[in-house]
Amino acid sequence: MRKEDIISRIDEIEKELEKRRGSDRLSAYNSGRKKHKKQLAFHKCKKRNRWVFGGNRSGKTECGAVECVWMLRGIHPYRKNKKDVFGWCVSLSQQVQRDVAQAKILQYLPKRWIADIVMISGRKDNPANGVIDQISVKNVFGGISTLGFKSCDQGREKFQGSSLDFVWFDEEPPEDVYEECLMRVMDRRGDIFGTMTPLKGKTFVYGEIYLNRGKNPQIWHEFMTWEDNPFLSRKETALLEKSLSAEALDARKFGRFSEGKGLVYPEFDESVHVIEPFEIPSEWQDAISIDPGLNNPLSAHWYCVDWDGNVYVVAEHFAAGRDVDFHARAIKDISRKLGWKTDSAGRIRALIDSAANQRTLASSKSVSELFCERGILVNPNVNKDVFAGISRVKSYLKRGNGEPDIYIFSTCVNMIEEFRGYFWAAGDMPVKRDDHCMDELRYYIMTRPRPPKERENSVILQDKLRRIRKLGKRAYED
Repeated sequence: MRKEDIISRIDEIEKELEKRRGSDRLSAYNSGRKKHKKQLAFHKCKKRNRWVFGGNRSGKTECGAVECVWMLRGIHPYRKNKKDVFGWCVSLSQQVQRDVAQAKILQYLPKRWIADIVMISGRKDNPANGVIDQISVKNVFGGISTLGFKSCDQGREKFQGSSLDFVWFDEEPPEDVYEECLMRVMDRRGDIFGTMTPLKGKTFVYGEIYLNRGKNPQIWHEFMTWEDNPFLSRKETALLEKSLSAEALDARKFGRFSEGKGLVYPEFDESVHVIEPFEIPSEWQDAISIDPGLNNPLSAHWYCVDWDGNVYVVAEHFAAGRDVDFHARAIKDISRKLGWKTDSAGRIRALIDSAANQRTLASSKSVSELFCERGILVNPNVNKDVFAGISRVKSYLKRGNGEPDIYIFSTCVNMIEEFRGYFWAAGDMPVKRDDHCMDELRYYIMTRPRPPKERENSVILQDKLRRIRKLGKRAYED
């Protein structure tokens, strides 16, 4: 065989191997026996602002890259596809782009699908070793899609002008870059999605995306941990765990946000403690607890206790800038719907912060007195010891044997949000901000005995715990 024929044959073989590698990698993504369920949840979500908070090697970047390729190619299995898609991949710097997001994109994008590559540095015939400006991708509908690469260190001005179908943030962007990209997808009703390890603490992403303080119905988030990735070696992750501090593990293993000394209640796990509402037996009704506020939010929750001593937070009232008449009516309305017990005169009893006994220049009567006049008999004799109260709540969140003794209905959205954002300040006190639910939770839990560290679970109780976990898992996934 001639030398030219041999070279031609080798070239054909290499092209075929490359074709098989590229196609097989994308077609094999989450299609084998092992499936990354949280990656699939991200892809299936129809909301337009989706974020994955994940630890290192949890699979977050992988799903971001695949999402881009599916959209560019017009082959997304869970969304309506279109022609001539235009998107951006945003990294922290060009070096990070080359080593992480760009590398992942090229792994899932066979060369035969690429119409053209424009380089910032390096050669287009070897793009992996250079920095790409943009890639043109052949769309299955006959058009050409474009993926532009941007880096946050270019500054906000470099993100202006374009109209986009999607933006993928690989790691957390500065707030001004994020806001600019929101403008870029507005015209086309495009998508924003981010994959990040939250190493910067409680930045704007924490408030705007994770807590969703603006209540944007298009925002969705998911946490990915090492355990969620079925392709990681458990032996390797065990070694990593031993080498990292508890705070570093929070971010790098679990993808959790942290600040200062971290969360007050790291024991709180939405997949365990948050459950879907169910009909509560009247015998379980125990108490209402109130943290009063007029300009500040007033927080009230209804607490029940089952025959085994498990606490259920079954309803909430949470509102700011309203008077006592409004709050009293709301508390009565919720109590009526729950069939909540009253005394012989039809009055409701509740715990309340002792600060409600104070009178101000604006009123000759205290908040406690005003509530009592409106048929809500409040008891201000609550234990306000913060450290002891936090310790007691922790014991309900997780006993010594790992089982919880408290469950929160998914409708109690403000309490769940405060659990997520309740952090330690300097010393042994939490940050005094967004803590109204946490305060009245403590007042109530301090009326309860500390749960035993170990408890023999009867067959009936074991079945109940299994059902509760199933409800909690369903609420968490929804």
